[in-house]
Amino acid sequence: MAGQMHLKYLRAFAVLAEELHFGRAAERLAVAQPQLSVWIRRLEQDLGVVLFDRTSRTVRLTDAGHAVHGPILKTLESASLIERAAMLGSSAVVGQVVVGYAGASSRDVIPPLAKAVRAAEPGIELKLKSLVYGGLAPAQVSTGAIDIGFARLPVRDKDVLARVFAYERILVALPEDHPLAGAETVALKDLAKEPFVAFPATVGSNLRDATTRLALEAGFSPRVMQEAPDSYAVLSLVAAGVGVSLTLSSVTHINPPGLVYRELAGPPTYLAVAVVWRDQGVGRATQAVLDIFEQIMPTPAYPPGRILS
Repeated sequence: MAGQMHLKYLRAFAVLAEELHFGRAAERLAVAQPQLSVWIRRLEQDLGVVLFDRTSRTVRLTDAGHAVHGPILKTLESASLIERAAMLGSSAVVGQVVVGYAGASSRDVIPPLAKAVRAAEPGIELKLKSLVYGGLAPAQVSTGAIDIGFARLPVRDKDVLARVFAYERILVALPEDHPLAGAETVALKDLAKEPFVAFPATVGSNLRDATTRLALEAGFSPRVMQEAPDSYAVLSLVAAGVGVSLTLSSVTHINPPGLVYRELAGPPTYLAVAVVWRDQGVGRATQAVLDIFEQIMPTPAYPPGRILS
């Protein structure tokens, strides 16, 4: 019976599975609610199963509905690629590229990349995947979970390639009433007795590693009294007076009340940010996105100071 299914039935299922409300789903599909009900019933007839439990108050997926949800979404993605290929012609690059991103610094990367890909290769669909932590990107690339990611060096996965596209300066984040907040620069050794706020040590954060490394060079081991999952949370805790933190120039747009940023004393110290991808088996669409990204964000000149690696 599968050959009798129409794409509009599958799209109706996908939207209703997301909304779990016939009225909202019908509005998104720009059809009347009775028409949506007809499409769902016909899909259920074609499959020979009930996909949704319906009551006067709730709509929810049945076990059969959960089972077909993933395959239906994949079918719709494939159909979208077929439509793009037909529209653009055989010479166009057509495909889906999964881009993993994480952190507040991604706001300077994702929008210009998406815009440039749409303009240069409209047949490529960028699928954005939040990774929570940038340190996870190389492993995700290695396993094929994503095609392209963004990570800070060093990248130690042997089958992953990296190209630097930015250098982020390491700064000190302090509560505004901290005794050192009035200084232009802060020597790391002066923070030896301070409580630190940092990313969890278990997620492979390059910034957490850099904090430990620089503190040890300054003669102390940082006392991390509070961990937080992202820069917004870390810097909010610093602003609240929970502790101090080392952070990066790419997140200084985060300005909760009570927070100040100060330069580290001495030569500027940086972490390098790189785009990462698999060493082998890069598809045509992925390579096209990498080429576009290199055009809009080329590798910058080596900055003065020290780059941690």
